[in-house]
Order: sequence, then structure tokens, then C-alpha cells
Amino acid sequence: MKKLLPAIAFVALLAVAVSAQAQSYPTRPVSMIVPYPPGGPTETLGRIFAERFRIALGQPVIMENVAGAAGTIGTTRAVRAAPDGYTINFSNVASHVFASIVYTNLKYDVLTDLEPIALLTTSPFWLIASSSVPARDLPELIAWLKANPARATFGIVGTGSPAHLCGVHFQNLTGAKLNFVPYRGAGPVIQDLIGGQISLSCLEATANRPVVQSGKIRAFALLAKNRWPPMPNVPTADEGGVKGLYLPFWHALWVPKGTPAAIRARLNAVAVEALADDAMRKRLIGIGVELPPREQQTPEALRAFHRAEIDRWRPIIEAAKIKPE
Repeated sequence: MKKLLPAIAFVALLAVAVSAQAQSYPTRPVSMIVPYPPGGPTETLGRIFAERFRIALGQPVIMENVAGAAGTIGTTRAVRAAPDGYTINFSNVASHVFASIVYTNLKYDVLTDLEPIALLTTSPFWLIASSSVPARDLPELIAWLKANPARATFGIVGTGSPAHLCGVHFQNLTGAKLNFVPYRGAGPVIQDLIGGQISLSCLEATANRPVVQSGKIRAFALLAKNRWPPMPNVPTADEGGVKGLYLPFWHALWVPKGTPAAIRARLNAVAVEALADDAMRKRLIGIGVELPPREQQTPEALRAFHRAEIDRWRPIIEAAKIKPE
């Protein structure tokens, strides 16, 4: 028993130190790693949450854009960061689901090497087309695609991107054949849709709502179970006869594995508070994103949701033999 006393004392002192650290946290700026370049929807949302977290934590939250390899370079940085609460990882389904499956040689596992904090937002993807495509609705579009397989070009933002997975899933569900055309970003895809250089794409709706509203391109289907309030005239894929074509573009927050539980709890509380704030909600909903219900804002809910998303997309990606560029 005497031999156990030093060990027990050490554990007790360690627990006191961790508790004190959590109570004083944070005492210096917090780094928010976003694994994408500036200018996209993830950075836009990240800045909104970084500002709200700054107010709640009383310390600057400094965004770091660490882009490359479909978000895996920035995610690697987050995984390898010190687990002390001073590095948080704000990202989305593309890096933490699609890329984690496509890139088979990663030195981390997103489900075990990161600790979930909270699911923050979701927004829909939609199937959009050049105005030169001679179809009025989704059934006519599918018929046109099947009749013109050599002409049907589909813009994607890189191999294994959400746009690519959307196209692959669309092919699987409809039997239509698409010719994928890779681009470096969504902007050039939109430009070529407007110009008629490509036929179709599948992009995040909030970022290109204005160009659809202008009539320069057309939205044939929303890839969600329900219609999108900002554009209620766009039917869902289910309504167009393509059942199960869902692709929620969700964002969430993680920290490195080993971050003290008390700090994780503090960050979750800040996230929950942000999602409950009326001004914050109004700003986010105004952009067009949806906020998860309270019961889905827990770390446990994010962990289960994240695992379910990986389980859902892995067989689709592996069957299509999608490999990194």
C-alpha cells in the first residue's frame, strides 16, 4: 500500500493541474486551422465562428488557412498539434469524410486522432446546369443525359471532392453516364456553366445562389430531404424521382486527441452558446445554412454522425475506385 501512495498522489496532483488549466483556459490566442485556401464557404463560416469564439473565450481566435491535398495537409497539422486547447480544427465533410477515405496513405484516422466538439452547420448541394441544356426538370435532364452520353460534361472541383462524389452517386442512382471535367475551384466551374462549356455540376448552394437566381444557370434538384427555404421553388431530388440523392455539406469543430475533457467541454459550451445566440442564428440563416437541433450539438452526437457519414460514403468511393490526383 505504501508503494501505491506516491502514484496516487501523482495522479491527484495531475488531476488538480488539469482542472486548474481548464479553469484558466485560455490565457493566450487560440489557433483555428481551416484546411482550405481563403475565399471559400468554409473560410467564410470559420471567420464567423472565430469572431464569436473570441468574444466568448476572451482571447483572439486566429484563423490559419493550411490548404492542400483536399484538406488533408491542414488536418494533419491539427492532428499533430499539442492537445492543450490552443489549436482547434474547423472543417467539413470534404476533408473529414471524403478525403479521409480517398487518401489511403494518411498518417491519421479522423475518427480516433481528433476529438469531436460540435456539429455547427449544414447546407445543401444542388444539381445545376448550363441554360443550354434542353431539359425542364430532373426526369427530362436524366433522359437527355442518357440520350447524349458523349455530350454530358460534369464539372468537378478535384478528384474525390463533394462535386465528384455527387456525380458518382448520381450516376449510380440513375444509370446516366457523365464525363467528369476537373477544375481547381468552384468559380471556374460556374463561369464555364454560364458560358455553356460544360453541361452540369453539383455545388454547395449558398455560394452560388445569386447566379441561379439571376437565371444564368439552372438548379434542377436540391440534394436534401426537404426544400431549401432561400430557394423554395427548387425541388428535391426525391421529388424529381431520384430517391436518396442526399449530400449535406456540413461543418464541425474538432481538437487534437488528448485535449483535456474540461477544455473540450468549455469549447462545446461556447459552440452551443453561439448556436443559441439570436444575432448569430440570424446571420447564419441569412447566409443560407441550417443549424443542428440542440441534441445534435454534443460531442457524442458529432462522433456518431461523423462515423455514419464515413460508413455511408466508403463503399461508394471504393466501388468507384476513386484515387487522389
